[in-house]
Amino acid sequence: MSVVSSPAPVAVAGSVLPKTAAQVSRVVSVDVLRGLVMVIMALDHTRDFFTNLSFPPEVLALTSGPLFFTRFITHYCAPVFFLLAGTGAFLSLARGKSLGQVSHFLWTRGLWLVFLELTIIDFGWTFVFPFGIGSVIWALGWCMVAMALIVRLPVRWIAGLALAVIALHNLFDRVNPASLGRLSGLWMVLHSPGSFFIAPKVAFFILYPLVPWVGVMAAGYALGALFLRTDRKKVLLLLGAALTLAFFVLRTINHYGNGVAGLQFGVPLGAGPWSVQPGLTLTLISFFNTLKYPPSLDYLLMTLGPALMLLAWFENWKTESWPARVLLAYGRVPLFFYVLHIYLLHVMAIAAAWIYRQPAAWLWHGVFFLSQKPEAYGHDLPFVDLMWILAVGILYLPCRWFMKFKQQHRDWGWLSYL
Repeated sequence: MSVVSSPAPVAVAGSVLPKTAAQVSRVVSVDVLRGLVMVIMALDHTRDFFTNLSFPPEVLALTSGPLFFTRFITHYCAPVFFLLAGTGAFLSLARGKSLGQVSHFLWTRGLWLVFLELTIIDFGWTFVFPFGIGSVIWALGWCMVAMALIVRLPVRWIAGLALAVIALHNLFDRVNPASLGRLSGLWMVLHSPGSFFIAPKVAFFILYPLVPWVGVMAAGYALGALFLRTDRKKVLLLLGAALTLAFFVLRTINHYGNGVAGLQFGVPLGAGPWSVQPGLTLTLISFFNTLKYPPSLDYLLMTLGPALMLLAWFENWKTESWPARVLLAYGRVPLFFYVLHIYLLHVMAIAAAWIYRQPAAWLWHGVFFLSQKPEAYGHDLPFVDLMWILAVGILYLPCRWFMKFKQQHRDWGWLSYL
């Protein structure tokens, strides 16, 4: 990343960026980290489509070390998506956009993401239309809409709001949506995952409630101010280490910060307070089995702390190195990658089912969202890993082409929505 002097300061919600930091070029470390989590995310979704197991890896009574930690590594993806979306919004101010332009982009792109989730993306997952699920892109979209208003506040206020939401939202975990009557659906949208009917016989399933994720995106926006500092690498490292230490302290105390154990498609996840298990592996699984739906304080500390330390490390990377070139190809076109990888994995799963003479009809009619996985379907982890590597490899050239296409057509403003 480079910082270039600008002849005029840039106003940010009542404050002014220093003249020496008013224009910031694209941050390589941010794009590299985003690219890394995109690749890791594909592993989780590959497992969804190809696994022969009928239970989530978080179920303590059924899981194993390799299975759980294959899932665990992908926990870093969603928090990084939301955090860096906020950081990107701040950095666009530092690159010369006005606050009004950033606010307009946030709410318009946010609504665009919601539309994509409810149409192209949900269809890619299920091959069923209409199908309603509030997943990560849906939540990203609505959080951007909220951020369109939040960015009007001073950055310090935004930082305080973010910290308050992240630290305190677990106080409301025991509010049962059913106790709110007609407002139960709204509470699910805001805080507690679940399903409700939006029309007779038309259900909508909330996987990513908005309030905790708005806090993460707002934290990312406030984090963007660190990239205007010359000591940003040191600050990112120390901040990441502090959050990681806070996770271990809070999780060890085992009293607050991990929500209430919930269900995923009717299966108990087994999250909640950890406990000593028969064997070191299961004890570690219990300790690191933090609640993602909604993202608990423990979960966010566990993921955002190491992510910030990785971000500090990536500050040393040069775009000329081959790992950086590969990850940048994914990290600079994340939405393009996301949409393509869902369709690619779905088609690959159908092809594999035909090749191995396994049941394939359920893959055309809702997959695991609407159907019970057939007993004769699926593969073990080594096969899942192979399909993951294959899918990511297939998508490299299209993503690199689209990255270069966007770079060559910066004047095409609509490309920033893709």
